[in-house]
Amino acid sequence: MPSKRKATEQLTIPIFELDEEIRLPSTRYQGSKAKLVSWIWEKIKNIEFDTAIDIFGGTGVVGYFLKRKGKQVYYNDYLKSNYYIGLALIENNTVKLSEQEAEKLLIKDPFYSYSNFIYETFKDIYYTDDENEWLDLVVQNIQRMDNIYKKALAYYALFQACLVKRPFNLFHRRNLYLRFASVRRTFGNKATWDRPFVEHFRDFIKEVNSLVYDNRKENKAFNLDVFDVEGNFDLVYIDPPYTSAKGVSVDYLHFYHFLEGLADYENWGSKINHRTKNKSFYKIYNPWNDKNKIREKFQELFDKFRNSILVISYRADGIPSIEQIVSDVKLFKKDVRVYTYDNYKYALSNARTSEVLIVGE
Repeated sequence: MPSKRKATEQLTIPIFELDEEIRLPSTRYQGSKAKLVSWIWEKIKNIEFDTAIDIFGGTGVVGYFLKRKGKQVYYNDYLKSNYYIGLALIENNTVKLSEQEAEKLLIKDPFYSYSNFIYETFKDIYYTDDENEWLDLVVQNIQRMDNIYKKALAYYALFQACLVKRPFNLFHRRNLYLRFASVRRTFGNKATWDRPFVEHFRDFIKEVNSLVYDNRKENKAFNLDVFDVEGNFDLVYIDPPYTSAKGVSVDYLHFYHFLEGLADYENWGSKINHRTKNKSFYKIYNPWNDKNKIREKFQELFDKFRNSILVISYRADGIPSIEQIVSDVKLFKKDVRVYTYDNYKYALSNARTSEVLIVGE
């Protein structure tokens, strides 16, 4: 289990700080901290910590940044698709996917009986018939790979390719028609949408290979509920789903159910509510999406990791309020600091708000 190193041990371990700007994974994920991670680092870089966990890992951007800063990083996310991103970027230190291995994923194995699940299930919903056939082929080749890190790298490329070809980069609506409608658009990039899947996939294989980094630490990715994560971490970074003041929360499973299906292809059919137009998953209750429960869950999480430095990212206009979160952190921490990044604009939103970072030691 991760634990704090003794001061005498720190003298024998080299520190791998980077002078150059750290290149981050390109991300189209709602709520990503890609634009804020340098600001977050500025607020915590003078804190003494060796191990850190990003417990709502998402895109892996924060964990990856900390990894590049020489920290031993633990990543967790309850979505299996995100877990593969954590495996590829955080846990994986050295493994890459060769061009030959990537190209093999694009070829039909004459000795394997392929399913046409995507082609038969998602017609005219997200992608064209030809694109659905391509996805069926590639995802089944990926799931048959033996090396878990190479599999994770391939999934990363596939997920990113799927996102760039989607209007709004989401799967919340049946809206394939938006790619082909002859209308003036104020969003998206038709050239990107029309570019073949195979070209996007190859590009993202190159990208993820370039991001593989060995910080000479034993990093680890988990696919757990946050309350099932065990270990002693110096710092716990908490960036939960956001709930607006109106009580509307970000439901990541609803937004990215198609990627979650790709990550669990063999069991995909049993998870789909076929009465929905966009063939989304059956709704699963998540207390982090419940405006009446989220504050209680914050409190439980602070209590669980009361012996760690707590770093919380949240928006200024949400439920619970920043004042409530700060009050609850003070139940466990003597020194609580609040930093605000004003006039921040999130993707898919015209509104500007303040991003808040709460640090409790």
